Parts: sequence; C-alpha cells; structure tokens
Amino acid sequence: MAERELAPWTGARALAPFTRDPFTSFRREMDRLFDDFFTPAEPRSFAARLGAGITPSVDIEETAEGYKVTAELPGLEQKDVELNLRDNLLVIRGEKREEQTEKKGARTYAERMYGRFERVIPLDAEIEAGKVEAKFKNGVLTVNLPRSAKAQEKSHRIEVRPG
Repeated sequence: MAERELAPWTGARALAPFTRDPFTSFRREMDRLFDDFFTPAEPRSFAARLGAGITPSVDIEETAEGYKVTAELPGLEQKDVELNLRDNLLVIRGEKREEQTEKKGARTYAERMYGRFERVIPLDAEIEAGKVEAKFKNGVLTVNLPRSAKAQEKSHRIEVRPG
C-alpha cells in the first residue's frame, strides 16, 4: 500500500471532505457545545428540569466536635426530606414534586414533574446518633453530627516542632 493512500490529503494538499478528519469533527463538536451552552434551555423541557437541581449541593465541615452538613434543597419542604444515619453514613433522601397549570383562552396546559434523589455522605468517625440535630429553613437543611466520645478519644493531635 502506498504511503499517500494513507494520508488524508488530496492532490491539492487540502483536507479530504470526509468525516474521518479529526480536526473537522473536533470543530463541529466544539461548535455544538458552545451552541448548547449559550442557547437557553426550553423552560417546559421535562428532562432538562428534572435533571437540573435533583441532586442537592452539599457542604461538609469538620469541626472539633463532629461534622456540620449543609444541603441546598430549593423548592422542597420539610415534609419532603428524609434523613437516616447508619454505619457512619448520612443518607439524605427526598422527593421533589412540581405542578404547573396554565390557561390560555379555552385551552388549559398542565404539567407535573416528580423526581426523587438520594445523597449518601460517608463520615470518618463514629457519630453519637442520639445527639444529631437537623434544621430545615428556606430550602436549606443543616445537620450537626457530633462524634461519639469513643471516636474523640481515638483522635490525638501531634505537635510539630521546628528542626
């Protein structure tokens, strides 16, 4: 097989007009990504709204006493959220329900959206389950998880000295 049969060049040293050219396909893919990014999503797109915001954003802060977990759950109410603690795992579950009705003249448009989520957060230390506190306000869940006395004893701070 001749070497020039393997090269994607034509006799005029221009790229061959077929899809195996990596630069052309890369350019097309980049154009598609930018178009998708800058084009606003259809507001009634069920799949887009279901995927957006169904996994809560979570901040985990380790304190001297234990852990503080903050989860953003916009659009949810306290009754829609469930917390469980098992085997040093904090499990946050919930269900988001949204209904929208719109009337235009004699026509009525109704849409319902339901989505469940579950977020599992592993914790390094044993937690005092009886002292866990959880608060829910304005779509923000705050959970304070104190370490057990046994877990606090296992931790020992080591002083680092110069030289």
